[in-house]
Amino acid sequence: MFNPSRDQVREFFIETWRKHRASDVLTPLEAIALDWIIEHPEYHGDLESPEAMTAEYAVEKGRTNPFLHLSMHLAIAEQLSIDHPPGIRSAYQQLVARSDAHHAAHEIMECLGQVVWEAQRLGTPLDSDTYIDLIRQRASR
Repeated sequence: MFNPSRDQVREFFIETWRKHRASDVLTPLEAIALDWIIEHPEYHGDLESPEAMTAEYAVEKGRTNPFLHLSMHLAIAEQLSIDHPPGIRSAYQQLVARSDAHHAAHEIMECLGQVVWEAQRLGTPLDSDTYIDLIRQRASR
């Protein structure tokens, strides 16, 4: 399992954005990341900032961490591509039918954030059953 460091994650998104702006060739993963970067113009300045590698994004200051947010988009895209946990793709399609793909991804992101936070708080593995249940609850509203 790939477990990049904070710096590796930041370098990946910064380099993806740099390559796009320079019209350089992107890897397939960078192309997926770029789609989400483009969907979030509010993060473009962060990705271009010389302080991007060391910037802190404190929740208390009302700042969303662009690298965490974009990473969650990538994780969800991968989950949807392989339908894991099983049923995530159909729940996502239900969410898309009510709004749009980006909003649906954000709905799933809320669920992912909740189960990740809970796992970290308890020091336990992520509970994929709870995760898919939360997504299905949102999809059935």
